[in-house]
Amino acid sequence: MNITTHRARITGPVSYTAGRGRKQNIPIGPCLVESLGGRSIDIIWGTRGQSSVALPIEDIEAAQDHGHLVLLD
Repeated sequence: MNITTHRARITGPVSYTAGRGRKQNIPIGPCLVESLGGRSIDIIWGTRGQSSVALPIEDIEAAQDHGHLVLLD
């Protein structure tokens, strides 16, 4: 299994569905973007990487197209 990790930054609203179906946004700031080669990509954030969510590739591409997710490397 090939894991690709990129440093990135959230610059605008990137939403995900949290517990009980509630919509939340990933906080603005630094994050990691990890791809395992499947149809979803993990976004990891927090001072110790304690928060994460798996989003469909289409959501990641839309966030990049709108400038809300910027890959740094």
